Amino acid sequence: MQPFIDPAEIESIIQHTITDPIQLRDIIQKSLSKNRLSMQETAVLANAIDPDHIAMIKDGARQLKETVYGNRIVLFAPLYIGNKCVNNCKYCGFRASNKDAVRKTLSDDEIIHEIEALEDNGQKRLILVFGEHDQYDANYIAHCTKLAYSVKKGNGEIRRININAAPLDIEGFKIVKEAGIGTYQIFQETYHPEIYKTYHLRGKKADYFYRLTSLDRAQEAGLDDVGIGTLFGLYDWRYEVLAMVRHTNHLEACYNVGPHTISFPRIKDASMLDMGDRYFVNDKDFAKLIAILRLAVPYTGMILTAREPREIRDECIHFGVSQIDGGTKLELGSYSHTQNEEQDLNKGQFRINDNRSLNEIVDELLDHNMLPSFCTACYRLGRTGEHFMEFSVPGFIKRFCSPNAILTLAEYLLDYAPEHTALKGWEVIEHNLNELPDENIKTTLKVRLNELKNGKRDLYF
Repeated sequence: MQPFIDPAEIESIIQHTITDPIQLRDIIQKSLSKNRLSMQETAVLANAIDPDHIAMIKDGARQLKETVYGNRIVLFAPLYIGNKCVNNCKYCGFRASNKDAVRKTLSDDEIIHEIEALEDNGQKRLILVFGEHDQYDANYIAHCTKLAYSVKKGNGEIRRININAAPLDIEGFKIVKEAGIGTYQIFQETYHPEIYKTYHLRGKKADYFYRLTSLDRAQEAGLDDVGIGTLFGLYDWRYEVLAMVRHTNHLEACYNVGPHTISFPRIKDASMLDMGDRYFVNDKDFAKLIAILRLAVPYTGMILTAREPREIRDECIHFGVSQIDGGTKLELGSYSHTQNEEQDLNKGQFRINDNRSLNEIVDELLDHNMLPSFCTACYRLGRTGEHFMEFSVPGFIKRFCSPNAILTLAEYLLDYAPEHTALKGWEVIEHNLNELPDENIKTTLKVRLNELKNGKRDLYF
């Protein structure tokens, strides 16, 4: 396979693109029609510096998000399984040369205790995170996935497990697919091959091309639900945004399916962090690039984690972000044990900056009439890959997502929410139910809400 990222092409597009206000409006309108943008069109947005132009971009992103996703925000939690790692990445606390890192791999019993603690908080969606190490091969990832699905406590259960782990070969991706995983995330970190070498000093991850083509192998293995991402702060953010659009284009052209999610973590404090600030992305540019990505790839879920402070997350959910984590703890084994308020960077991958509990986030989303969602229906009904594209590209997914968000929120209110959150939540449900345009779905939804109140669980469209 030939590399599909051409650095010279991307740099040329950035350098030779100007932002014309008429062209800018046309590009935003194209996106609002739910059409993915080209690299050239994305560059017009990326090179905008006039405050009025940036406001147009954000307003367009806000409209698009409302059209495609409505007012729902999907919630999940990361669960770190093991932090052994053979790589030596200059930005990561897990790097092999970090002798101060406290290395740990959770035992099966510890995994069970962690998941029970997460279920006690109301979590239904997890992403399991692994370092890159021979111990964490495809069979081990599959084992942890099956174990996590098996844990039930009260009305608690995990209904979707995504994976963030090292690239696999085709056979490895087949193994984890058969275990029932959801999305397999692999972030390229930086799409610039020469810059990539300067950060990835040793280990399997030093092979730029093997990592770049990892999701092609996933698709060839039949794993059609994949997530891409860039670690902002390694290189020019405009280059990385265009490269992710190019990666999306490649997946669509070769496999007729784009990424299910796009992530955009930003460099944060980590043990042994060895970074300059040349490519530091400030808050204004970070918010801008999120809005641009929303417009560039209208159908894709966008994830913003607790790396970012609450102020940034609260802002960006309005014009791009559709998934956030809540109640996040990074130190291995910390969900089931009391954790000190001060995070120990030698026990985690990086510093988190939003320490709110899951219920605090749910409560604040409700204050803004947003729908916290724990929905897993698309994955479990086979609406992934091409099937997901059929629903989401034209925007029809909102027809299913809002009712399913209401049902999963109702479960949370019945089983886990304190009284003040429950009272607020039922008011938000009533308001959003009345706003649904389809009378048949509205009628069915009312029936299912009553069934939930009478003890049934796991109902969805």
